[in-house]
Amino acid sequence: MDTPWEAETEAGFLRRLGKSMRELGSTANTDGCPDIWEMENGDIAVVGRDVTASYAGRLPDDVTIRADERLVMIPRFLLQAAKPDIPDD
Repeated sequence: MDTPWEAETEAGFLRRLGKSMRELGSTANTDGCPDIWEMENGDIAVVGRDVTASYAGRLPDDVTIRADERLVMIPRFLLQAAKPDIPDD
């Protein structure tokens, strides 16, 4: 049986996927903007708004959120901007 995935918290940031919110012209130039990063180990880190509490009790039946996880939301255009940087393999 395969070992379940666990976040490797020692991995460093490798590169931003897509463009920053500033490059996309969608920031108030304050701290805290959604972002998508590839980590040195190939995992993906997402910075977004924590909407876990807002969606509690109305998640699809096959979605579970562990106590150490959060449901985060990012703008659609941010993920679209990252698409060319996401490998197919």
